[in-house]
Amino acid sequence: MAADPPTPLPRRILHFLGLRRSTIGVLSMVVLVGMGERMSERFLPVYLMALGGGAVSIGLLNGLDNLLSALYSFPGGYLSDRIGTKRALLVFNFIAMAGFLIVIVFPAWQAVIAGSVLFISWSSISLPATMGLISRVLPASQRTMGVSMHSLVNRIPMALGPVLGGFCIAAWGERDGVRWAFGFALAFAVLAIALQQRLLDEPAEERPAAAPAAAATPRALYRMMSPALKNLLISDILIRFCEQITHAFVVVWCMKVIAQPVSAVQFGMLTTIEMATAVLIYIPVAWLADRGGKKPFVFTTFVLFTCFPLLLMFCQSLEWLVPAFVVRGLKEFGEPTRKALIVDFAPAAHKAGMFGLYYLIRDIVVSVAAFGGAFLWEASPQANFIGAFVFGVLGTVYYAVWGSDERSLTAKAECAEPKPD
Repeated sequence: MAADPPTPLPRRILHFLGLRRSTIGVLSMVVLVGMGERMSERFLPVYLMALGGGAVSIGLLNGLDNLLSALYSFPGGYLSDRIGTKRALLVFNFIAMAGFLIVIVFPAWQAVIAGSVLFISWSSISLPATMGLISRVLPASQRTMGVSMHSLVNRIPMALGPVLGGFCIAAWGERDGVRWAFGFALAFAVLAIALQQRLLDEPAEERPAAAPAAAATPRALYRMMSPALKNLLISDILIRFCEQITHAFVVVWCMKVIAQPVSAVQFGMLTTIEMATAVLIYIPVAWLADRGGKKPFVFTTFVLFTCFPLLLMFCQSLEWLVPAFVVRGLKEFGEPTRKALIVDFAPAAHKAGMFGLYYLIRDIVVSVAAFGGAFLWEASPQANFIGAFVFGVLGTVYYAVWGSDERSLTAKAECAEPKPD
């Protein structure tokens, strides 16, 4: 009997990277919608100030980002479990486009806050749906790679979007430049919908008829949450306090406060350095994490989260900001691994819903940090950075003591073979 012909190299590469037709379709949408979003979102604190909003409006925007991301996460996962990823993402795209339109039409800081209620929704609602898709399409031994590819591709718009947004501001100013960026975001979202309808395979997204129905309430899902997932959630909440206390004020610190402020284009380049650093480590870390314990990778990420605000506090020029943003990129070291752990710990029939519940709880609590960061900033930028560092230490120590990478019994029992795509 003749031997089977060798698998072509491109197919082997796609298989190694966990890429299937449906995941390629979702990743294409991540690039397009993310590119438009990042062109404008990164500069919203500066735009709010140009429109007359102060530090409190920036804190309000950052707080709403966390709060609404939390509130949208559970319905995003629930809707995906009920109607499938393809239909759910179509709904989410239309919601985000409505938010873009509000900001384009109404140049007022109140309109930015109102529009953010809608355009913030895309990344927060779509993430549980995307993680649920990855868990269905890929075997457990490739999930970290699949999540890492999502994170890697997501960094392309994170890296390039702020640069393009910086050029928009350089060409049209802080007010009109951001509105032009939102115009591009709207156009990219339309293109993303067209690609979605072509690439996502609806039958592969549907929940099997024999599977249990999606849990109707967060309380019902919470009763299914394993102790290991609860410990990961607590440590993650503390680490996100560290991140979100400073998050909205990083651009203000770099462009307005330090001794030698950077330009919008230079800040965009710093973001590109951050994202390029993250992209370089995703694939090798995913390969290692899928073959060994995941806890060391998540722990390393938490350490790097903790270090960034302290490093940033001592940066007063572009030359010092560059290594600080390299560290900010390295903090993505174990982020895909953490997301893969959430999927591993979730019950087989409720992966998107459990992922959404995790983010619902985490981001509701962390929204307090985003609001509180504004008041710490009002006291002094140094108070903001030191407060963030303290929460980072607490989260890192908690995870070191109580964190686990042992899979739940449900995850262990799952079939190792991917579903047809």
